[in-house]
Amino acid sequence: MTELSVPELSLVVLIGSTGSGKSTFARKHFPHTAIISSDACRGIVSDDENDQSATPDAFALLHHIAGIRLRRGLRTVIDATNVQPKARQELITVARAHDVLPVAIVLDVSDDVCFERNTRRPDRSHLARHVVSRQQRELRRGLRGLEREGFRKVYVLRGVEEIEAATITDEKAWNDRRELTGPFDVIGDVHGCRAELETLLGELGYVLARDDAGRAVGASHPAGRTAVFVGDLVDRGPDTPGVLRLVMGMTRAGTALCVTGNHENKLVRALDGKKVRIAHGLAESLAQLEAEEEDFRKAALDFCRGLISHYVLDGGRLVVAHAGLKEEYHGRASGRVRSFAMYGESTGETDEYGLPVRYPWAEDYRGRATVLYGHTPVTDLRWVNNTLCLDTGVVFGGKLSALRYPERVPVSVPAERVWYEPVRPLQTTTGAAPVGVVHRDPGVLDLDDVLGRRVVETRQHGRVGVQEENAGAALEVMSRFAIDPRWLVYLPPTMAPCATTQLDGYLEHPAEALDYYRSEGVRRVVCEEKHMGSRAIILVTRSARAAAERFGVDDGSTGALYTRTGRPFFDDTAQTEELLALVRAAAETAGLFEELNTEWLLLDTELMPWSAKAVGLLRNQYAAVGAVARAALGTATDLLADVAARGLDVTELAERTAARRTDAAAFTTAYGRYCWPVDGLAGLRIAPFQILAGAGVNYAVRDHDWHLSTIDRLVAADADLFTPTGRRIVDLTDPDSAAATTTWWTELTTAGGEGMVVKPFEAMVRGQSDHLVQPGVKCRGPEYLRIIYGPEYLRDDNLRRLRTRGLGRKRSMALREYALGLEALDRFVAGEPLWRVHEAVFAVLALESEPVDPRL
Repeated sequence: MTELSVPELSLVVLIGSTGSGKSTFARKHFPHTAIISSDACRGIVSDDENDQSATPDAFALLHHIAGIRLRRGLRTVIDATNVQPKARQELITVARAHDVLPVAIVLDVSDDVCFERNTRRPDRSHLARHVVSRQQRELRRGLRGLEREGFRKVYVLRGVEEIEAATITDEKAWNDRRELTGPFDVIGDVHGCRAELETLLGELGYVLARDDAGRAVGASHPAGRTAVFVGDLVDRGPDTPGVLRLVMGMTRAGTALCVTGNHENKLVRALDGKKVRIAHGLAESLAQLEAEEEDFRKAALDFCRGLISHYVLDGGRLVVAHAGLKEEYHGRASGRVRSFAMYGESTGETDEYGLPVRYPWAEDYRGRATVLYGHTPVTDLRWVNNTLCLDTGVVFGGKLSALRYPERVPVSVPAERVWYEPVRPLQTTTGAAPVGVVHRDPGVLDLDDVLGRRVVETRQHGRVGVQEENAGAALEVMSRFAIDPRWLVYLPPTMAPCATTQLDGYLEHPAEALDYYRSEGVRRVVCEEKHMGSRAIILVTRSARAAAERFGVDDGSTGALYTRTGRPFFDDTAQTEELLALVRAAAETAGLFEELNTEWLLLDTELMPWSAKAVGLLRNQYAAVGAVARAALGTATDLLADVAARGLDVTELAERTAARRTDAAAFTTAYGRYCWPVDGLAGLRIAPFQILAGAGVNYAVRDHDWHLSTIDRLVAADADLFTPTGRRIVDLTDPDSAAATTTWWTELTTAGGEGMVVKPFEAMVRGQSDHLVQPGVKCRGPEYLRIIYGPEYLRDDNLRRLRTRGLGRKRSMALREYALGLEALDRFVAGEPLWRVHEAVFAVLALESEPVDPRL
């Protein structure tokens, strides 16, 4: 039995004359979806698999399909004769273009077998024997040169028995260590600084192992952590052999991984006797190694020669490469990938120091994997999107740095001295922000992130689509009207109303809200008083310094106050800062910053009165309707009274007009409850109802009892600014509990209250079929709904029509926006790049453009 080891990601080229059994072999060993047949492509472009005139177009299609599959990371098998070098070279070019390994599997059987098989196929029976003989000659003529052509693996199966006995085994790429989940300690460029490396390993908790001469020959972590070195262990520093001895011991013991750096690559070439320029510290390494024993030098050479370009770890969530790696190169294998991993990408220019100018690939990075790298020394650890350079120039007198992963905690130790004078002064990473900070550029969304139809992956609700036309509307709002994007880390979802009730005199009633959660298997809900104001998100930091360190905003501002569409609540920034100062003081008094161990808080609130933000809407829409209705109906009432006094019977019309006048007065009274004068901050009231997030924690998924009890402390700290939220906890299995809540709602709405919001007590809940349950449904009172649906909505004919309102789209939008909001918070508190946070925030804004009745 012949075992063929084939890389999981590769282009497999079957080579054999017609009748050699390529199609049968392919179907036996590979999924049918992975096989691209030249005959099938010929049939697609000509409706005839044997139409040789269609061959150029057929192979153009074959190459195109193969390219798409390889770009998507799928192994692809080419079922064609491929006996001519030109045909094979075109396929090797496709493989190289996508940085995958080309593999040749040759099926070499006798001419007689091929000819006999063709005679049994009706579509091939006409094939002359000399055609088969010519293909066989071409096949055998090219066998010896397949590796020179560029195939990384070549398997030649001779004879029918050997072909039938062959088996295929999947071969993982050397860089694919996705099964290793850490935790890891990723260590930057060491450059021969053995003493600093030992100190850093001690800081990270590793226990060093020493030989009889006291030299460090290994290290392990009591908690089983693994060190990962980003390369450039050698050159410039005082003890390259000592560093190699320690790291080699760790990798041999399985307590460390290491990728190659450009300095290891150059050292290998020098030790192999290749002609290299002895510069940039190579002379120091060669001299230090010369003083070592021959066995050690050979082991060090073998170790450096065996280092691979990069590792893909933790299920693909972490990539480590010396100079970083673009997303399309992750897990790939080619000279181009290895070169990028070692050197990065050059613009082709040199700077004033004679060093190549590197293209800032990290600024364009949009990959999901965290990329940790070194190569270009910087003074500070700074995140750029989801990448981090760990070379802090220890050999130049800077620091030796590491990052604990997945904790994303940096650890650094200072250099003992300047071991090597840098050619170019150390610099701060351009366009980035300190660890834990995301700078506005390049982190925020750009056009490529939002153009066209988009799909956002959410943890709680799967894939959420954003239509192209909705994305365009959201882009205009976000680019023209939104607050500084560094503050915009969350947008609240819309809220679905409860099902329509059939009770006389009501459109919404608590019974339907409670029944919804009961039907979803929810046992407890919390019913919260609904405040009539404007939804306001408050992001408050403990100080301007905290704002700069976490949000990258260094203009002295300490937070933001914005609407549910991301617009600033006040035009006057001084007024915003004045309000934030009050919120901050209350949070300090309540001890929330200390208790939650955070320098910032994100609050979901209602800011009142409604007129403070919606005065234009009130004047132009509601007040105008009320004023006109009262004036017109008052005049009509007087005229009908005069007509009745003259003896005409207008009783029915007069009663109807009087009823309409009463409705108009009730309409004015309804919206008037939510309006009062405000002078600056005087008269403003805030009703907080949820603490969304703090440092490293998404609090939105905590139960509502925690939220409300914590917020009660905030309210108590400043009763002049904050308004408490009344609530009732309801046991849905207890009819008396539900009845008491209905009574509370009735009293609340009769007294002029808007109504209530019913939420699952446990916050994020899944139903019996594992779908996401609505995070809240609103149940509004009859008089408040008069504002929404008009003064006369309770008339029988109007109410009957309104009871046919469709809620499906609104409910779907509410769930999608809720999932996107949670996703934005999860990404932000996890320290993901701001463009990833904005991807979810932008989608919420885009969904608001969907055609859904705004009155719902």
